Amino acid sequence: MNWNRYSRLSGLINTDTQANSIHKRIIMTLSSTFNRNSTADQVLEGKNLSGKIAMVTGANGGIGYETARSLAAAGALVILACRNPTLGEDAISSIRRDHPDAQVELVSLDLADPASIQACLEDIAQREHIPQLDILICNAGSMSTKYRLTDQGIERTVAVCHLGHFMLTKGLLDTILKAPAPRVVMVSSESHRYPLRLNFDNLLVAKKQNRITAFNAYGQAKLCNALMALELQQRYGSQGLTACAVHPGALVTTGFGRESWLTQALFTLVSPLTKTPHQGAATSVLCATHDNAEDIAGGYFSHCRAARPSAEAGNTDVAKKLWDFSEHHMHNYANV
Repeated sequence: MNWNRYSRLSGLINTDTQANSIHKRIIMTLSSTFNRNSTADQVLEGKNLSGKIAMVTGANGGIGYETARSLAAAGALVILACRNPTLGEDAISSIRRDHPDAQVELVSLDLADPASIQACLEDIAQREHIPQLDILICNAGSMSTKYRLTDQGIERTVAVCHLGHFMLTKGLLDTILKAPAPRVVMVSSESHRYPLRLNFDNLLVAKKQNRITAFNAYGQAKLCNALMALELQQRYGSQGLTACAVHPGALVTTGFGRESWLTQALFTLVSPLTKTPHQGAATSVLCATHDNAEDIAGGYFSHCRAARPSAEAGNTDVAKKLWDFSEHHMHNYANV
């Protein structure tokens, strides 16, 4: 669902009465029970996800862990895709301590490394008890206070948040589309609003590499997440797939800023005003399991409610251009 066509600020179709009616219906449907303080367990209360298979990237800590744990607690078989296998095993042990019957598995995945992504895809393909993937939550992220490149020469934040997830999702598409009603949830951020426009020339490698462009890269990457959800819906919605993007909440406790004592101090200072990881996981879980797929399709969600993304994030032309751009560079990235 392209929310920007309902906004006078979007520059797209603005005055469609039926569109406004649909928008109001979805707002009412999703806001009647849950809000910014809701937790993932509250969202899933009473739901039985037995028989569902889910994969969550970046699941060893923070909102990724709470997302995986809550889905497993509700009966889903959950694959935790983690860069650090030791931390991944610790996360699985923790889930099993809280939920002894939980079905949880680990797969190694470093989204900054195309060889690791390919190995992950091959690993999943060899697991005969995973014939389909009902839910994919692209949660893993990266934000650096310094401008850093991957070994392949791609800006690291964009590589992890977007290009790596693009490669993973493309590689899993056949498995995803085998599910009767698959969902893909892209964990974006309100940071997607800055920049106002996606700069393709500056996306993979910035012309100037400094702290300012490092922070800009995060906004670009989160904008890519929202655009990827939109294009997934455009391309595969007719095959039963439902895709959306979510904002988990402001400065949710994560490993972001681990490289900078100043950033860590800022996060500590504002922590009383932010969400817990359990609350931060709620919107992802809601979008992954909400009964009516039409309420979710192509949308952007924040605090367990439908929200309007930026004009750029709702631009279907930009979404298609990004898909083609990513597909082209994915092959170059994987072959470096």
